[in-house]
Amino acid sequence: MQEYTNSIIDFIQNSPDLTKNIIETVGVIVALWLIRLIVFRTIVKRTESKRTQYKWRKNLTYIAAFLGLLIIGRIWFSGLGELATFFGLLSAGIAIALKDPVTDLAAWLFIIWRKPFDVGDRIELGPSKGDVIDVRPFKFTILEIGNWVDADQSTGRVIHIPNHQVFTYQLANYTSDFEFIWNEIKVLVTFESDWKKAKEILSEVVNEVSADFIENAKKQIAKASKSYLIEYRYLTPIVYTDVKDSGVNLTVRYLTDPRRRRGTSQIIWEHILEEYAKHDNIDFAYPTIRYYDNPKEGKPGTIPNNQ
Repeated sequence: MQEYTNSIIDFIQNSPDLTKNIIETVGVIVALWLIRLIVFRTIVKRTESKRTQYKWRKNLTYIAAFLGLLIIGRIWFSGLGELATFFGLLSAGIAIALKDPVTDLAAWLFIIWRKPFDVGDRIELGPSKGDVIDVRPFKFTILEIGNWVDADQSTGRVIHIPNHQVFTYQLANYTSDFEFIWNEIKVLVTFESDWKKAKEILSEVVNEVSADFIENAKKQIAKASKSYLIEYRYLTPIVYTDVKDSGVNLTVRYLTDPRRRRGTSQIIWEHILEEYAKHDNIDFAYPTIRYYDNPKEGKPGTIPNNQ
């Protein structure tokens, strides 16, 4: 133990410049850590928002790391020329040896600068989709939705995605700028049903359910149109009519919150089932095999002459 202590003393005495650099480096690290801690605790006292606290904690960490790198670099490299040369050689070596991590860092800068998505947004990137719960220099994390679960509800799985995939795959954001999506429900009624009455009932039901979304959607479109060329003539629900093999197909198109798509669909379907049950002249259609007697069931003008 005494020999170890003597070795340290000899090292300090024989290398005063190196010792000074080590002490200053430790001092910078401790000072930056204390400043970050004090600032973060001040933020925690001023706001109860977990999202705000999360963003401040992440940003303070990045700022402290960046400042620490610059200050410590100046301590160990006295001249700016030496420092520039060092960083130039270092970056070139890293770019060659660590292509993917460097691309991840570039993508991270793109994410925090251009903000194609932020923590809390619902996105789809390549084969993965979910709610963004964390963004880091090399990867971001989503809470998965969809997959084996219907209607974009959570699977409970956490997926870590390398940042560079934002340069590789098409990115879809469900909630950025315009926080609503169009959803459709297809209702098939028989040819014998009063399809006009069925369509009228659908319009009444979907207008009642989506009324809360429309005004808010108008405000968001006005805001989003300042940054994007978004033009929607109609935001109110609409019911389209077409014909399928088994009957008349009525497609309900309406605005909804992406995170409430399954809930609103359930409400609409329950209303449809209740209202259609009140009408004997409306019936749901489904694939069936039936015998059709044209002379008895067909229109008079469609019966063959030899009948």
